[in-house]
Amino acid sequence: MPFVPVLHAEWIKIRTLRPLLGALAAVLVVTVAFSAVTAAQADRSDPLYAVFFGVSLGQVAAVVFGALAVSGEYRDGALRLTLAAVPDRTRWFAAKAVAVALPVLAVGLPTGLVTLAVGRATTGITWAEGLRGAVGCALYLTLMALFAAGLAAVLRSGVGTLGLLIPFLLIVSFVVGDLASGAADYLPDRAGQLALHSAPEGPLGPWSGLAVTALWAGAALGAGAWCVRRRDA
Repeated sequence: MPFVPVLHAEWIKIRTLRPLLGALAAVLVVTVAFSAVTAAQADRSDPLYAVFFGVSLGQVAAVVFGALAVSGEYRDGALRLTLAAVPDRTRWFAAKAVAVALPVLAVGLPTGLVTLAVGRATTGITWAEGLRGAVGCALYLTLMALFAAGLAAVLRSGVGTLGLLIPFLLIVSFVVGDLASGAADYLPDRAGQLALHSAPEGPLGPWSGLAVTALWAGAALGAGAWCVRRRDA
């Protein structure tokens, strides 16, 4: 089966599942709301991060979306039916990854722009200064959703994936960062969020940080594709 019909089928799955649509909506709502609440109290030495601070919680919704979009295939024999229609497992998983990435990117771009518009009221940051943050916000959320999708294919469990990633994002990454800042700069979340800082410190810049996160996402997707090809459905 050609790639485009497979992608269309995967998009139909996503748009008909309310939990996935709810997670997409939460990316926008949580990021904007949390940023609006915290911007007035945030550190003025980094006004860009003050504006986009809500991404630290909005990313959880993106991770939930990516994990559930893939892990749903492992419930009630759904993957066997999918592979009966699309025997090429690599093509199916590639379509699944694209079907995860495009909606998050589509939601992430307005999320970044709305967050910037709201944050300007309290920080005074200009549109020119904030545009990089808005684009970085969209790319970062997309990469984290893909990272979760790849990990879900490895673990074959949404609960397992979220049980691993959410504590890591909300707790472990900060603890590791305080103990070993050099190594922590290359963690997927900390590297990617450099795009949300006015003047990132350390060995990585805004775009190279996103590139590191992309490598993490690519590695997770590669491992997930390997597992999909090698394991029984």
